[in-house]
Amino acid sequence: MDKHDAQTVASPAVPAPGQGKRGVDGYIGYLLRQAAAAYRLRMERALADLRVTPPQFSVLTMLVAYPGLSGADLARLSLLTPQTVSLIVANLERDGAIKRHAHPTHGRMRVIEVTDNGHALLARCKERVRIAEQCLLDSLAPDDEAVIRSWLVKVATDQ
Repeated sequence: MDKHDAQTVASPAVPAPGQGKRGVDGYIGYLLRQAAAAYRLRMERALADLRVTPPQFSVLTMLVAYPGLSGADLARLSLLTPQTVSLIVANLERDGAIKRHAHPTHGRMRVIEVTDNGHALLARCKERVRIAEQCLLDSLAPDDEAVIRSWLVKVATDQ
């Protein structure tokens, strides 16, 4: 095959999300990843004008829900690497959403605290996220939502 023939060979059609192996006949793991990617994009768009990323939202949420977390705990809870959390914490501190100070009894440890500005920012983010999640749930019956939530928890906790 010469160069001209190679350029005229058409690629196979790629199915749209929800079709072919990207649809109900696809591998469940792929479908979960595809859904997570679509949701992340929805989150990015919802939070963009607040200049907050989904990982920053996750970190702020966990800091408010579980005060006094170490960086390692924060990384585990946020499903992020310690290096990523370190960058996020630095950026949130720079933007005034959090502050760090020495632990009262463990001088080398740093305590991360959400500031009043951080709480206000998180409240605005939560409203955006609530709307984005409601769009996902609008087509589900309440019983279906409960089943899906239980199943996702089971998937996340079974080893």
